[in-house]
Parts: sequence; C-alpha cells; structure tokens
Amino acid sequence: MDLIRIIFAILLPPLGVFLQVGLTGQFWLNILLTILGYIPGIIHAIYIIGKR
Repeated sequence: MDLIRIIFAILLPPLGVFLQVGLTGQFWLNILLTILGYIPGIIHAIYIIGKR
C-alpha cells in the first residue's frame, strides 16, 4: 500500500498525503507547498508517507 501512496505522491502530492493522514494540517501544508513549488510538495509527501 505504501508503494501506491508514493506513486500518488509523485503524481499528485496532496492525494498521497490525504491517503496517509486525511484532512489534517499536514494535508493543507502539502497543498500550500505544492502550490508554491511542485518539488517541495513531493518531498513533503514522501516524508509524511515514509514517517508513518
């Protein structure tokens, strides 16, 4: 299941975070990071998925 989340995190970072933590502060932070830059959103998403 983590592999699917990582693939989603690369394609659409907020979706990968949403599948991991739901509608929490981490999800909204990831949306902000993705808007500011696609790469920071990916890094944050992979960090959140790998941490849990």
